[in-house]
Amino acid sequence: MADTKNYDYEVQKVYLEMMLADAETFVRCQGIFDHTLFDRKLQDAAEFVNEYTKQYSVMPDFETVNASCRTDLKAPRELKEGHLEWLMDDFESFTRHKALERAIINSADLLEKNDYGSVEAMVKDAVQIGLARDMGTDYFLDPRARLMGLKDKNGQVSTGWDTMDRKLFGGFNRGELNIFAGGSGAGKSLFLANLGVNWALQGLNVVYLTLELSEQLVSMRVDSMVTGITTRDIFKNIDDVEMKVKMIGKKSGALQVKYMPSGKTTNDIRAYLKEYEIKVGKKVDVLLVDYLDLLMPVGKKISAENLFVKDKYVSEELRNLAMELQCVFVTAAQLNRGAVEEVEFDHSHISGGLSKIQTADNVIGIFTSRAMRERGRYQLQLMKTRSSSGVGQKVDLEFNIETLRITDLDEDEQEATNGGNRGSSSIIDSIKRKTEVQNTQDPTNDDPTQGVSVGKIRGKVESTKLREILNNMGDDDEEH
Repeated sequence: MADTKNYDYEVQKVYLEMMLADAETFVRCQGIFDHTLFDRKLQDAAEFVNEYTKQYSVMPDFETVNASCRTDLKAPRELKEGHLEWLMDDFESFTRHKALERAIINSADLLEKNDYGSVEAMVKDAVQIGLARDMGTDYFLDPRARLMGLKDKNGQVSTGWDTMDRKLFGGFNRGELNIFAGGSGAGKSLFLANLGVNWALQGLNVVYLTLELSEQLVSMRVDSMVTGITTRDIFKNIDDVEMKVKMIGKKSGALQVKYMPSGKTTNDIRAYLKEYEIKVGKKVDVLLVDYLDLLMPVGKKISAENLFVKDKYVSEELRNLAMELQCVFVTAAQLNRGAVEEVEFDHSHISGGLSKIQTADNVIGIFTSRAMRERGRYQLQLMKTRSSSGVGQKVDLEFNIETLRITDLDEDEQEATNGGNRGSSSIIDSIKRKTEVQNTQDPTNDDPTQGVSVGKIRGKVESTKLREILNNMGDDDEEH
């Protein structure tokens, strides 16, 4: 049944009369109040009421409005709570529908000029009109319910790597923008594919959008990750691959791989996901996009050289999409040339600058080297985290070169790695221990100067020489 509404002169007159009779309701509606949306006979009165309250902080009475605007507004007899609830619901619909009607009418000229971005913006603004019904969270009211609601609803989703989860206080949250940053060939696509496998095996429905690699190549990589069969043996063992993939698929969630050409926008992704949910009948739990730098902003003409602005718009649109879908969202970004020789990443190494960093909730750098690859190691550096205190910390993971699977290190190896990465203070301590010469003093010898470390003696000699040089310089100055 079509949602038909009647917003004629009489209905709009009732809106104004009820608002004049109840100042509190008018204040609640004032955020979306637009006098130009009213019937022409009522526009002057609507504008007068709005401007009067802004200037004098009080509602005008009926006589003042009628005399000033030559209208015939009458005070309603008895207003109950239900009447005011109807007013807010109906006025909200009236404002939204009238704004949408105006946007469609004004779009005709813009469409002739092929200015689709402005049309989309007007329509989007119109359909998003609404009253603020949610008053927020009463912090002191019920702390337990508030925390349990965050735990259950926000849904921290494990990354599949326990060491990573501990740094992130449980994993990634739904509705957040998570970025893995790495140089060319560092393994960005591998990490996204491994995360997709981890989440699919957890029973989540995963969509992997690739703007760089083909669907077939991504799927073949996943074959190795899922079955444990090496990439070079996939075609030799097609029967085994088929059997294992089908058996594992029956126990896991969905994993959909889709190729999109570079230059697509967030709207293209949104349209595909809507079509996917309709055809497959499954809600998307996880969205992986490989990768952010290949997307373009919606309806905005940005120079290809202005990476900062382009990435700012794209990052904001992707985060809004994640919030809209309430899914786990992960993408990747390129590190610039300045990061090639670095072993510690910071914000300056992100291609495009701070625009991505400022918008993202978690930014994780991928570090590896030839020696690390040969040993089967990757290191993740937490460059930014919004929901945890893990900034600056590192996570070492094991990489199987044959199957492309990334997993946690064994406990013994993890402890050894953690022991060597306890922070700058431990590094300084180790340097001190290496450079310090042990005291070889004989404990039975009464001479305290015997056996003093060579380091201390050398320090005393050098400091004595320095004092002599400074004194000589002072004597020279006096002579001149």
